[in-house]
Amino acid sequence: MKNGLKFIMNKLEKEKESCYAEFISDVIEKYKSQYYDMLQSAKKRIAIIGARRIPSVDKKFNVMTHCHSSLVTGILLEAKNQKKNFKVINTETQPRLQGRKTAKKLADAGIEVTHVVDSAMRWAVRHFEVNLIIIGADSITSEGTIINKIGSRLLALVAHEEHVPFYVASPLLKYNPETNLGILETIEIRDSKEVWENPSKGIEVLNPAFETVSRRYIDGLITEAGIFASSHVSNYFEKLYPEML
Repeated sequence: MKNGLKFIMNKLEKEKESCYAEFISDVIEKYKSQYYDMLQSAKKRIAIIGARRIPSVDKKFNVMTHCHSSLVTGILLEAKNQKKNFKVINTETQPRLQGRKTAKKLADAGIEVTHVVDSAMRWAVRHFEVNLIIIGADSITSEGTIINKIGSRLLALVAHEEHVPFYVASPLLKYNPETNLGILETIEIRDSKEVWENPSKGIEVLNPAFETVSRRYIDGLITEAGIFASSHVSNYFEKLYPEML
């Protein structure tokens, strides 16, 4: 969202001398459409690049994911289109249960899916002998830390403990250049009623929606520019999207 606004504002700044006020809304719509097309193009490329992480093997390859990411779903659907032999283990993702959306989309495409509760992450990685974990990202910082749905760091720690490759699929457009200036990403705390509508007196209910995953736990970022260490994100962003700096 931030990069989309910056893209539009930078374009408007270049046209301010030649753009009449009555046409501003049309110009904004034009650049909104351009940004949307950039994002869709990035997603298509990421699906192709990410699907390469799933090998063509006779024995079923086990992939695990968390929450719902249209990018991760796109990667898995692309792998299915390539007739690769794999199954998916995904988490329900409390309290909004976004994991069900992932499970349904994959199952509708004919992909074998096992849906587990969030607290069974470690058990599932061991039980299914997971070969690969891929999650999405809501934001990426200049140092290569990613922000994603609560539970993402727990899954990263499990991957680290069990020596399972852990990848994050994200367009570079989710990189936040402001973090290069020391500005910190805020973690959203959502309504506690999502967790427990009427708790007993004296009970505090917290509902953090997101958390960070440090770069040390990320084996690679899967982006439209390729797969690389998350610590290099600012360099790739500058090369691909200089107009957003």
